[in-house]
Amino acid sequence: MNRKLLVACISGALCMAVAAQQANVPDLSKRQTAAPGDAPSDAGPAATDLSAAITKRDIARAMQRVADWQLQRLPAEAQYDWTYGALYAGMMAVPEDIAGDKYRAAMRRVGEELAWQPGPRVLHADDQVVSQMYLEQYMLSHDDRMLAPTRARIDAQVNTPDDPTKPLWWWCDALFMAPPVLADLAAITHDDKYWTFMDHQWHIADNLLYDRKEHLFSRDLTFLDRYEKNGRRVFWSRGNGWVMAGLVRVIDRMPAGSPLREKYIARLQEMAAAVIKVQGADGLWRPGLLGAGSYPLPEISGSAFITFALAYGVNHQLLPAATYLPAIHKAWGGMLKHIYADGRLGCIQPVGAAPAPLSETSSYVYGVGAFLLAGTEIYSTAR
Repeated sequence: MNRKLLVACISGALCMAVAAQQANVPDLSKRQTAAPGDAPSDAGPAATDLSAAITKRDIARAMQRVADWQLQRLPAEAQYDWTYGALYAGMMAVPEDIAGDKYRAAMRRVGEELAWQPGPRVLHADDQVVSQMYLEQYMLSHDDRMLAPTRARIDAQVNTPDDPTKPLWWWCDALFMAPPVLADLAAITHDDKYWTFMDHQWHIADNLLYDRKEHLFSRDLTFLDRYEKNGRRVFWSRGNGWVMAGLVRVIDRMPAGSPLREKYIARLQEMAAAVIKVQGADGLWRPGLLGAGSYPLPEISGSAFITFALAYGVNHQLLPAATYLPAIHKAWGGMLKHIYADGRLGCIQPVGAAPAPLSETSSYVYGVGAFLLAGTEIYSTAR
């Protein structure tokens, strides 16, 4: 990519407009963002026919109830933003014997409508998470249309020098959004430049945001001096869930002999030990991990991402089953209590950047994606 084109791409909107004209694909910079969820005053009755038993039959029933409810509510116009990108990751994970082909077909339709393009902001992780779905679709069909736009975008990013005044991944959520895309590209292309770039940027974010005493991530640098009412530091459950989920999705793509594996596994192990200490009696985590008493309701998106990471760790012998399986099963049972009869998954904190109040009916697409990731990992070893 020549320098003039790279400069144009970094402007984001200009890049997408030029691409739309040249390739007759939709200009995503002009696409309206659909609401990712809602919180009605009355969501109807809670589901009474779901069981917390750790059996394939019971897990499948809960997953399909939630996935079908959300699938029916996809916007008429396909979405590319981070909220939906996280949902797509969960939809792609659903096993074939839980109607996974149906969900993957729906995701393929989304990709086709978006022409397999990442979002318009070239360097922004939030506009890259959708590529996790694209690249998983590519792994299934090896259709180059699904790969080329993401590879071109990431190559432009890799070739862009760091800005010393603003880290690329300056907020912890970004560690779910972008690193798995780089890991997927490395796995597909066998080009280690993606691992090198990912590890470099992760190291920067980790040094800025990871608390080596609490073994948790601050959401961003503005949270280094924020405290809960009890005097403990503010550590957002969804933010740390993003990081833990990002860790396991990256680890999953790493070659067994990679020299990077050890430090990523160590970070997962430290965070797992930290979160299990503050798991609620109901099996779930509150919006503020170290200030649970200030939050009367649990938060499902953070709880589900954490559960996904813990289950992956146990299933791949990275975490001891004797310690973590009881916590995983308790968390799964806790999440099922927030499913409504029609399949709505409630108690999901709305879009935000910090622990905040929420309502029991509040349902957002990224929380559903997290729930499906957690359910899939638990299902894989259920009886």
